[in-house]
Amino acid sequence: MNALRFHGIYAANVCPMRDDGAIDEDALAGHVEELARVDGLKGLLINGHAGENFALDRAESRRVIEVGRAAAGSRLLLVAGANAEDSREAAARAGDAEAAGADAVMIFPPYSWALGHDTQIVLAHHHLIADSTEVPLFLFQAAVGAGRMAYGPGVLEALLELPQVVGIKEGSWETAAYEASRRLVKAARPEVAVMASGDEHLFPCFVLGSEGSLVSLAAVIPEPIIALDRAVRAGDLARAQALHATIQPLANAIYGRYPGFYATGRLKACLALLGRIPLPVCRAPIGSLPRDEIEALERILEATGVR
Repeated sequence: MNALRFHGIYAANVCPMRDDGAIDEDALAGHVEELARVDGLKGLLINGHAGENFALDRAESRRVIEVGRAAAGSRLLLVAGANAEDSREAAARAGDAEAAGADAVMIFPPYSWALGHDTQIVLAHHHLIADSTEVPLFLFQAAVGAGRMAYGPGVLEALLELPQVVGIKEGSWETAAYEASRRLVKAARPEVAVMASGDEHLFPCFVLGSEGSLVSLAAVIPEPIIALDRAVRAGDLARAQALHATIQPLANAIYGRYPGFYATGRLKACLALLGRIPLPVCRAPIGSLPRDEIEALERILEATGVR
């Protein structure tokens, strides 16, 4: 498995929906086509949390990948999420992703694991998925506040023994935890890409070291995030600090405000305000973002020069 192929910045795209909650395939294609035109964007994380993978059935998940592949063509790599409580369902979705044209599969931890699991349960889930597809795999390290969904060192070391693993979306959402994960991965499997994927902490994590990022904020402002990554790699701290100052207010507004489950709605609201998707609708029961939240995002987009 060639991990180097997957280094770079990926946008975790949203899944546009109509008023009735059905997937808006035309809007999805347009969203992907626009991202595919961004210079320096390596790929998409499709069917990630920002794409409401937890709310899509199996057929919808496959269709999102098919639409994304057709819209992106060969310009972007597609890392497709496999997220299900039932390991057999997750494995089936991984197989669907490969058949629909995904270049890699990201294995999301089931939400029930927040309450507890053990290493063998985690390994069984991942092995079943690994056996269902021949494409490379990405692991997902959840936020430190996500309970047992955030893997401890022993679990992470065991998962890294899977030869198909080429990368990890490191979303610990805390820089010390990110650094600890990175050190562990690089000691065990130096070739595995550690992707700094806490949207509110991109600058410090890039400075600590990364092979790229898979973040939903790049679905809204991909250019500054790509430029930030390049500035850090070039050692241009002043440029990186200036880009961070542009990125951070929007990151805080989308991910730092309570309640956190509105993050995808905030992303969609930003994209709708910018005219990039028709409606900021999320799948029920979340629904649309409250008007005061949309107005606050509009002010931030204007203040930061995004709009």
